[in-house]
Amino acid sequence: MAATRLADDVVSTRDARRRFVDFASPARDRLRAVWTLRIALIAALLVVWEVVAESGWLFRDVVPTLPVIAGAIARVVTDASFYSNLAVTGAEIVAALAIGGLAGVAVGLVLGGNRFLAQAYEAFIYYLGPTPKIIFFPIMILWFGVGPGSKIAMGALSAFFPIVISVASGMREIAPVLLRVGRSFRATQWQMTRTIYLPAMRIPIVNGFRLGLGLAIIGTLLAETKLSNRGLGYLIIQSYTTFDMPRMYALLIVLFVIAIGLNAMIGRYAVGDRTRGA
Repeated sequence: MAATRLADDVVSTRDARRRFVDFASPARDRLRAVWTLRIALIAALLVVWEVVAESGWLFRDVVPTLPVIAGAIARVVTDASFYSNLAVTGAEIVAALAIGGLAGVAVGLVLGGNRFLAQAYEAFIYYLGPTPKIIFFPIMILWFGVGPGSKIAMGALSAFFPIVISVASGMREIAPVLLRVGRSFRATQWQMTRTIYLPAMRIPIVNGFRLGLGLAIIGTLLAETKLSNRGLGYLIIQSYTTFDMPRMYALLIVLFVIAIGLNAMIGRYAVGDRTRGA
């Protein structure tokens, strides 16, 4: 009897494992197809670039060949000055994202939780959000000087808008039952924020920070290209003014890879939280 029960358990375990494999197989195939498409797109872009570089349709110095760019990347990543300038830009971006992110979360909580204030002020957020923030850079220079302060202010201003919009939208998507539970326990506004609002809006907040990170990088680098003597933006504009195109492309590629890595790290946190919630 025990042997029969054990055999039934083994069979049921095998069936469950087979069903799980059958369920997971399409997901793996889809992921493999997505990565194949991505790799094919990158390969096609590289082939087109190399064809244009070798054809002479454009100036050879403007569109260098891939081996030339690869050599420039090797020189950039082995240059000690690159890392000192990277540290400057990284510190400015971190400070900008922290300031813009905290302000965006605070304002988003207020607008998302108060319908009257949302009707009064949210339109300004949507109007100013698409505005190119570089037009405010002269004001930032007057307020914060020509040092890192103006670059941090530009990055913070750029990161603020997507974060506040994402948080305000997420605030309105909180399940009403969670709000009723908090009110039934007579939780204070700070307790509601700490125990209900922020945990329930973790994914919108993370997605807002992903968008804010990209815009903070853009705003900070633009500010560095306009007025700075250090940072990655300074290195990029210096390469441009000296017509060192391979080095300029190398810096852009390295910066692009770093930005993708940071965005992927933040995105993995959101995906992991969604998986645990499911």
